[in-house]
Amino acid sequence: MVTGVFGECYHGYKIGDEITLEDFTHPPEHFCLGLAHALFPVIYALSFGACFPFRDNQRSLLVTCPDGGKLEFKAEILDRDGKPQVILKDPNFKGPNPKKMVIEVVKAKGKCTFGYKVGDKWETAGLKCIPGFCGAAFHTAFPALFALNFGAKFFFMENHDSIDTVTCPDGGNIVFKVTRSPEGDTL
Repeated sequence: MVTGVFGECYHGYKIGDEITLEDFTHPPEHFCLGLAHALFPVIYALSFGACFPFRDNQRSLLVTCPDGGKLEFKAEILDRDGKPQVILKDPNFKGPNPKKMVIEVVKAKGKCTFGYKVGDKWETAGLKCIPGFCGAAFHTAFPALFALNFGAKFFFMENHDSIDTVTCPDGGNIVFKVTRSPEGDTL
């Protein structure tokens, strides 16, 4: 739902407009691609159970238009009756709690410009960029990092705290596994 307008929107979105996605892979026709880019990590995370403990409703998040912050959107998950899922703000929330994340190359074919090979691993905390890491690969891994950092579980994976299908956009030569380390692990 559009919650704020702070400039002219090329798509004409206005306060109160609601955009419903059946799932995170099928945006509506004529959907703003800038908005899709900004919303994807959030919707992906919410779809797999992520919660944002700093929000009044942990099952929602405000997202700003990447084109100059012209609009603000509230992303939320609806239940089967079309009503927003609600989990009230965590009263014990004390601030950011970045999780230890591991990115590992699990498949390699062809040539990787960065020279990545099976078994290469990197650690990070929460959503921090990894110095020297391929930007295209990080961009691809970001939705998984974002989701896992906020508690998402990938129920279709053997380890629900990881996803091993994060594929490099450069010809699909490298496939990464992104894993949230067990609670209590920090860098």
